[in-house]
Amino acid sequence: MADITICPRCAHETVETVFSSPVAGAWDVLQCRQCLYMWRTSEPARRTRRDAYPEAFRMTAEDIENAPAMPAVAPLRSTVDQGSSCTG
Repeated sequence: MADITICPRCAHETVETVFSSPVAGAWDVLQCRQCLYMWRTSEPARRTRRDAYPEAFRMTAEDIENAPAMPAVAPLRSTVDQGSSCTG
């Protein structure tokens, strides 16, 4: 494991260990305190290292601040809208 860990998604420096493998040193589950991203240290670099994390999914402090607290959920479609009933 790296001595200095930053969040791969937002580069925040406060990361905490949420869980550790029952096999000592095998892996840890980490969570960023800013964006709440979680990852297992045994995952590939594209999930665990900032320099390898896909740029399209990186976040800034401003992105996090402006993110909706609860993503919008589309309304349910009625069975009439779907053109069939749910009876089996």
